Amino acid sequence: MICIDIAEAGGPDVLRAVERADPVPRRGEVLIRVAAAGVNRPDVMQRRGSYPPPPGASDIPGLEVSGTVAALGEDVKDWHVGDRVCALVSGGGYATLCVAPAPQCLPIPTSLDFIAAAAVPETFFTVWTNVFERGRLREGETALFHGGTSGIGTTAIQLAKARGSIVFVTAGSDEKCHACEAIGATKAINYRAHDFVEVIRELTSRRGVDLILDIIGGDYLPRNLAALATDGRLVQIGLMGGESAPVDLRRVLGRRLTITGSTLRPRPVEEKGAIASALRWEVWPLLEHGVVKPIVYRTFPLKEAAAAHRLMESSEHIGKIVLETGS
Repeated sequence: MICIDIAEAGGPDVLRAVERADPVPRRGEVLIRVAAAGVNRPDVMQRRGSYPPPPGASDIPGLEVSGTVAALGEDVKDWHVGDRVCALVSGGGYATLCVAPAPQCLPIPTSLDFIAAAAVPETFFTVWTNVFERGRLREGETALFHGGTSGIGTTAIQLAKARGSIVFVTAGSDEKCHACEAIGATKAINYRAHDFVEVIRELTSRRGVDLILDIIGGDYLPRNLAALATDGRLVQIGLMGGESAPVDLRRVLGRRLTITGSTLRPRPVEEKGAIASALRWEVWPLLEHGVVKPIVYRTFPLKEAAAAHRLMESSEHIGKIVLETGS
């Protein structure tokens, strides 16, 4: 197979196309002939050397793929050779062949092609488990999503709106703010021009929002707490702005705030399979009927993974970046 190897920790140019032996599915796994693979921030972190794959995972980057089932491991009963699937994986996605645990595979919705389907698993798994399971966002509640034009942000906006919540987001330009509002955000805040805490207070009559999903961390932490309503929940899923910050515990106690967070990649197959089952029941009908859809900004051939990473690091994109294998 052809895959993208990380020659050494460094910039995008350390990504190189190489040949490797075809992977073989083990018990409970399927082999996917990859048509497309999503590009995500954790891939960039892995390339830089700051986010190594968990034990037993492939060292090839790539956390989500779409394609057709090429072979089955032992004890796989729910899939057949030739099935069109998309899958969440712990690594190995930047390749023409990739193994995936069978419980982490989902049928490609009939409304999506392979490119769009490759942009689904990582963001939809992440948003579902953090916004609706850990964050307990309910119909009629308010939410603030940072990084509104990221893959996570564009997914969270659509799912929260579809499920009856009022959505606010932050983004880094007026153009990006308009893009967020076009897909369902009630109000997008240009964080370069406005203090999101003050804007949220104005928008909510000083009440604050019920939930914040944050990919930034660092000095956003105290500001997030200030923007939460009583009984509000902060869900931390990224640390782009730093790993630590002071916490005003009086605010946490006085307003009964919850601070939680999670990472997806190290979780066991059983937990990821449970998320996949919830998505198939709760979200797949929305995808099938076009109520929500992945926002794909640009595609690149697999061998141009370095160019895809440069675009990711520029933060100029709105939505997802996808690699095509040509398979």
